[in-house]
Amino acid sequence: MNPTVRDGRICFAIFLAFVFVAFSGCRQDQASNTLSAPERPKVPSDLRAAIAQIEPFFKPMGKPKAYDWLGSHNEPGQTFEEYINSNPTLPTNERKTIYVLPLGRFTPQQQKIIGITAGYRGVFYDLPVKELPRQDLKRPTDEKDTRKNPSTKVVQIRTGYILDSILTPMLPSDAAAMIALTNEDLFPDDLMNYVFGQASMENRVGVWSLARLHDNANFDTFLRRTLKIAAHETGHMFSMHHCTKYECVMSGSNYLGEADSRPIDACPECMAKICWLSNISPKDRYDRLAAFCSTNGLFKEAEEFKRKASAVGG
Repeated sequence: MNPTVRDGRICFAIFLAFVFVAFSGCRQDQASNTLSAPERPKVPSDLRAAIAQIEPFFKPMGKPKAYDWLGSHNEPGQTFEEYINSNPTLPTNERKTIYVLPLGRFTPQQQKIIGITAGYRGVFYDLPVKELPRQDLKRPTDEKDTRKNPSTKVVQIRTGYILDSILTPMLPSDAAAMIALTNEDLFPDDLMNYVFGQASMENRVGVWSLARLHDNANFDTFLRRTLKIAAHETGHMFSMHHCTKYECVMSGSNYLGEADSRPIDACPECMAKICWLSNISPKDRYDRLAAFCSTNGLFKEAEEFKRKASAVGG
């Protein structure tokens, strides 16, 4: 799939049997960069040192197979230096909160995963997160906003309806971004079978579906998939490109098996981007991630975060 950008939006789509978690250049909300930003180091030499210190923890990206993301997408990647020199969309002092809106009905398992995912995004990007009270999803009345999937016959909702009619009008003034999570199957237009989600970079709102993440998955796999997508898509909303140098949470994936093979953490280059945009030290970030994972039963990941914290701790 080629990632689709329409009116400043980016789609994360699935065609046939493939899962496409995609990013492409799009018009960004430059106004967010004109507000007062937290002070960030002009010469982040400590971050360059940390890149080298945690490099042994990550597997370099190997030669892609035919159906892998990089087997069908020629992407240059994005170094730390390229990122900080690209005028990225960043949190500001006025807009630094990530809002999470559960939209619609959920099973108890899905509600638990939404809560853990909201917390993980906050620790991952060192930003305050507010999970809003669940809202019922008001069904659209315009026939263009709903349909039956031609293959599965499942009723789907058009992403643009949720972005424009529900999320944009309620975006809080202090929001760096607001993400709705829904159990509804989504589609962006009649050309696509379905999408995991879609985001408006200009309006800083996005919606993602849990409907297909539990395929052939126990609770732990379902949770890890959701954590990866939440971290990945939030990175895109802060102008981070797909990673092509390492196996990384910011790497593109063409199908669930490829997504399952990615770590839940950012590689050395992407870690430095996150620490720079959030103005947090790598050690503090890893310590907080280790504590979060331990609390939420992700013990293998917690131990690896502890080892990374030790590696950059001096």
